[in-house]
Amino acid sequence: MSGSTLPHDHRALVAIDLGAESCRVSLLRWVNGEAEIQMLHRIPNGPITVGEHLHWPLSRILTGIEEGLRLAAEAAPEGIASIAVDGWAVDYVRLGFEGRPLQEPYCYRDERNVAAKDAAEGILSPEDFFSQTGAQPLRINTVYQLLADNHAGIGPETPWLLLPEYVLHWLGGRRVAEYTNATHTGLVDLQTGTWSEPIFKKLSLSLEAAPEIVPPGSVLGKVKGPLARLPAFADTNLIAPACHDTASAIAAITADMAHTAYIVSGTWSLVGTVVTQPVNTAEALHTGFTNQGAASGGYCFHTNINGMWVLKQSMDDWAIQGRAIDLPTLVAEAAEATSIPGLINVDAPRLMLAGEMPARINQELIEEGLEPIADIPGNEPIFARLIFASLAQRYAVTLRNLSAQTGRTFERITILGGGSRNTLLSRLTGESTGLPVFAGEAEGSTLGNFAVQLASAENSNPALPPDPALVRKWATRLATQDSTMKEPVATS
Repeated sequence: MSGSTLPHDHRALVAIDLGAESCRVSLLRWVNGEAEIQMLHRIPNGPITVGEHLHWPLSRILTGIEEGLRLAAEAAPEGIASIAVDGWAVDYVRLGFEGRPLQEPYCYRDERNVAAKDAAEGILSPEDFFSQTGAQPLRINTVYQLLADNHAGIGPETPWLLLPEYVLHWLGGRRVAEYTNATHTGLVDLQTGTWSEPIFKKLSLSLEAAPEIVPPGSVLGKVKGPLARLPAFADTNLIAPACHDTASAIAAITADMAHTAYIVSGTWSLVGTVVTQPVNTAEALHTGFTNQGAASGGYCFHTNINGMWVLKQSMDDWAIQGRAIDLPTLVAEAAEATSIPGLINVDAPRLMLAGEMPARINQELIEEGLEPIADIPGNEPIFARLIFASLAQRYAVTLRNLSAQTGRTFERITILGGGSRNTLLSRLTGESTGLPVFAGEAEGSTLGNFAVQLASAENSNPALPPDPALVRKWATRLATQDSTMKEPVATS
């Protein structure tokens, strides 16, 4: 990238990406006219059990983010122009006195959501939810979690913030819900893009407790508090990018989306494409698709598939037994493990839960009339091959449904996220779908986060999402840099 295409403000940028397995703080600096991106800090993450419930270790995450931001301040003597945060959707922080968290936020996998969803569907059917919001009525959705809070005695009037927006608020930004992230709550009216007052009212939820919805690229204020005393953060904007990490990752795709399907491969696999108009038909509902806001307008039309969660939970279980194995080794050995008993439904309800995953996989095999896999040392690659093959088959079925729903003929698949490094899964996906598979950015969410920040600085109308051409321009230029994201220089 030549100096003539540099942004007007040559200061550095920071992207914070909240992940269910790790959270990352990355820095973009302009060095000799080129963008250099470095991951400065990685914070291990994962749900923790508190009493009978699953929560996120928010205090630990925030401590790690502050460490990462201090590293960024040291690494960027020119100063930092802006910070933006993206992350997983649906989970939120309830705010108490002086905006402090009431408790560590619940994890979307907590089983309290089951009863809450059943109660909600006694008031509004799944068909009603989907026709009004375009959001697939999954039990992880914020709407059911808020209803579970009601049942637990947490007053509906208690303010809340989705997790990425909470981090921005903690840094000094005003209280908002960025549009792409808000659409995952199951509470946004599909036609107006605002909170659905009828749904709030019917479910006895408080509209006053919900934050203001703002478009991606919105400036929320300046860094405040102890970090603001560091020279690098003396005049740093806080930006809501596409706060949902999938929307950020998809913003980093530079291929023609009219003929491209995406798979965002991480804890979840999200399989879909970008459409200009929502698809909220009964068929879309019953085949598991959802309509979520895209970074530059339009909709990410995709379905959620249980993804690397199944493998990660299996690996955690083996590690507890003293059978730890690293992922690259496991993938390489799984490529040689060609004999598996069959395929499983990766979206089976029991596979959504935490703990004892190899035993859960074997329960699925037995119910399919297949032989279980002996959970003994040396069989880990067979489990992994089974998971990858089952995912690839699920992708193929989903892509056929996606083509039917959108009327599109896809010519390629772009895989984003950590799964883009998994050459075995990519190969199996190509074999199952018959389409060429291209590896996108492994850190696509971070790249898209930076692209929206840069487009936001050029946006002539802050009340609207950034121009798609600007986002694509910056995503393309960042993706074609010779330098690649480095491994973290520190770990919490």
